[in-house]
Amino acid sequence: MADFGEILRNIGEFGLFQKLTLIALCFPNFCQFFLLASSLFIQSDPERHCNTDWILQADSNLTADEQLNLTLPREEDGTFSRCRMFVPVDWDIGAIREYGLNETTGCQNGWVYSNTLYDATIVTDFDLVCDKAIMVEVVQAVFLAGVLVGSLIFGPFSESIGRKRATQIPLVIMFIFIIVTALCPNVYLYLVSQFIVGFGAGGYRVNCIILTTEWIGMSKRSWGVCVTLLFGALGQCILAGFIYVIRNWRLAQLITAAPLLVVVTYIWFIPESARWLLNRGRTEEAKQLILKAAAINKRTVSDSLLQNIAVNDSVNKGGLKIIFRSPLLTRYFFIVILSRFSLNLSYFCLYLNMENFGLSIFLTQLMFGAIEIPANLLCMWLLEVFGRRILFISTLLTGGLSCILILAVPQGYAIPVTSLAVAARFFLTWAGSVCSVFVQELFPTSVRQTATALGAMSGRAGGLVAPMVNILATYHWVIPTTLFSSLTLVSGALGFLLPETRRKELPESAAEAETNR
Repeated sequence: MADFGEILRNIGEFGLFQKLTLIALCFPNFCQFFLLASSLFIQSDPERHCNTDWILQADSNLTADEQLNLTLPREEDGTFSRCRMFVPVDWDIGAIREYGLNETTGCQNGWVYSNTLYDATIVTDFDLVCDKAIMVEVVQAVFLAGVLVGSLIFGPFSESIGRKRATQIPLVIMFIFIIVTALCPNVYLYLVSQFIVGFGAGGYRVNCIILTTEWIGMSKRSWGVCVTLLFGALGQCILAGFIYVIRNWRLAQLITAAPLLVVVTYIWFIPESARWLLNRGRTEEAKQLILKAAAINKRTVSDSLLQNIAVNDSVNKGGLKIIFRSPLLTRYFFIVILSRFSLNLSYFCLYLNMENFGLSIFLTQLMFGAIEIPANLLCMWLLEVFGRRILFISTLLTGGLSCILILAVPQGYAIPVTSLAVAARFFLTWAGSVCSVFVQELFPTSVRQTATALGAMSGRAGGLVAPMVNILATYHWVIPTTLFSSLTLVSGALGFLLPETRRKELPESAAEAETNR
């Protein structure tokens, strides 16, 4: 009987068919960080004061300075209050000038913003300042919660409906609600829409990686993950210049949807995973796709090879229980879960806090994106040179160490803090690529997608927790960094308990996965 690895060696492990499929599925990842732009490039504490135009009914000829002096209290440093105003009164202007106003209240008619870095942000459009300032972290957390739920739903869902459908559905959802988000009139509808965008993004990301990987042979398997992440890195570099030019979040949102319209058009022609079809007993459909792939790669497949394709129905039974029946696979599973959680927690804690590093947010964004390009290129090469295990351990340990060294830099030193954050970003990105490859090679076909999805879900949970962890800085600035750095270092140390999977066929059964040491 011929296993699927032998089939791939005959039709081409990484021919034109696989390259076209990979690029087509990777392209949406170019836009993935654009989805966070509306809640990231916000200037969270803009210059402002309460809207006090009520006094113009008493005297429409007041100058701006007179209006502020008569209607706003001052702080201890002599500046006008950003969050308080005097209670409006039904007096004439003479009485207001003579007696003055003393009773204060919160801003009743919104704010007037000045000297803003952007033309429009969710902060200025929805007035997320003063007592609503916490909503910025809520917005970020809601989007990442959507990503988490999308990974949870569409990951295991693809085991029953297939990789192709589980990739198409979330992409369409994401496209529609990116446009809806741009049209939201208030923050509450915006939160719902962003959750659904995250839901689609999470479902698409986890399934596009597994679909590409299952068509690629073992010699180039890491390319499926690394090229996907490389597209994301390129997108981050473009994002810095994009937001620098387009400083209106609604317009930026609509422009983000434009390239996805192209993807929504061609996504229906993406091939299903032949490996999944064989695993479900749909042999004839799998054979047709194999012949199509061979034709595009300009290779031939013998009839005897097609007749002897191995179909292992036994691996379809048991579901996730297959992992927990084996102490070895259970160990692998929990190490992968912890590592994905910790590296995403560190990644997003740094990313969501980059406004506070001290350098221009556009420059920091550009460096964060640019540093991921060599990280992914090196990963594609070194995974095949040194293997998975040693890179898993070294990148997590070095990334965690770079994070914790930030604590050694005195506050106010923007360049060394940003340099360490960029270095940490480099190693965390590299670790994420290694982890994504590793998880697919550790588990059998029947639970590979579920294990990958749960690993991704754990990573999304780390991203979801990141805004809340950053809030702990209000108690002491070292708490967030200490917490996420420590978890990353522990995850790296646990990597010594994992096996090496370089240049080994993907396991089709639990028995094969257990012997993969």
